[in-house]
Order: sequence, then structure tokens, then C-alpha cells
Amino acid sequence: MSDDAATRPTMSELVRLEAADRAENRQVAAGTADYARLRERDADRRRQVRRFLGDGGELSPAERYAAAWILNHGDTVDDFAKAHDLAVIAAGNGVREARWLAAAALDRGLMHRGLPQRFGTNFVPDGTRYRLWDLDPATTDADRMAWDVPPLAVLQRRADEATATTPQPSNLDDAPGWLKAAIVRWRAPA
Repeated sequence: MSDDAATRPTMSELVRLEAADRAENRQVAAGTADYARLRERDADRRRQVRRFLGDGGELSPAERYAAAWILNHGDTVDDFAKAHDLAVIAAGNGVREARWLAAAALDRGLMHRGLPQRFGTNFVPDGTRYRLWDLDPATTDADRMAWDVPPLAVLQRRADEATATTPQPSNLDDAPGWLKAAIVRWRAPA
């Protein structure tokens, strides 16, 4: 057995990786050493998930959900697209919580492309507060409910709570380009 094959997670390990991901404290400010270590652990879990998915084995709905959860904490539009696809399949096979995850992964992919999110599941720091990423105004609370996403007022309240409890990044100079461009746009006079 090659070293690579020996390091691939088993199906039950996908659920263990999801549990480890959920146990992380995500209330750490970007740009800190704690945040960098969190992102390293996220990257390691994604590598394990990709190796497993690359093996082509059949996944149960719960395993698809676990893999989607981990990939949704990715860095690329491809991570979010794969997370969305896996979550949609899991939701279609009875994993109720995968509905929200499918919406969140879709929103995250849109956000990382600098486009308005559909459901409103993502909020970001703007240097002053946490704010909902731009929204597609055509999406209604009924649309959100169909994917187990709370109403817009609740999402806005969550962003406000994050502003009160989570520090802003100490330096947004290292923020991704899509966030920097949005901050410039948000600060521009109307």
C-alpha cells in the first residue's frame, strides 16, 4: 500500500473530519495567528476530503453532507461549487440540514466571485462592522425558507451580533481582492 493510499480517509472518517471542523472556534479575527492556524487545519481537512472524493467511492448522504461542510470552509470557487453540489445531493436524499448548507455554499461561491449572494448566509468585516454581503434583491424570505435559511431580518441581526462580539481584522490589506473591491464600493459616496 502506498503512503498516499494509507493517508486517505475512510468513509467514517469524513464524519469525524466534519466533527473536528464543527468544533473549531470560528469567532477569531482574520489576520491573527489563531486565524492562520484555523485556516491551516481547514486546508488539511479539505485535502483529506479531496483525496477521498478522488477515489471515486460511493458516498452515503451523511458523508456527502460531511464532505460539503468541510469544502464550504474552502478558499476557491471550485471548493464552494463542489460543496454546493454535494449538499444538494445530500438534501435530495433526506439530509435536512444539507438544505441550508447548499444555500450557504452557493452564496459563498457568488461572494468569492464578487457577485451578490442569493440567500444572505454570509457576512463579512468591512473595517468597521460585520455586514451582510450584497444580496440579490429578487430573493424573498419564502425562497430562504425553502432552503432552511432564516429570514433576512434574522440574518441582519446575526451580522449585528458579530459586530458586537467578534473583533474586526487588524489589517484588511491582506483581504482577498473581492472583499477589498467591495469595501471600496461600500465606502464610496452614494
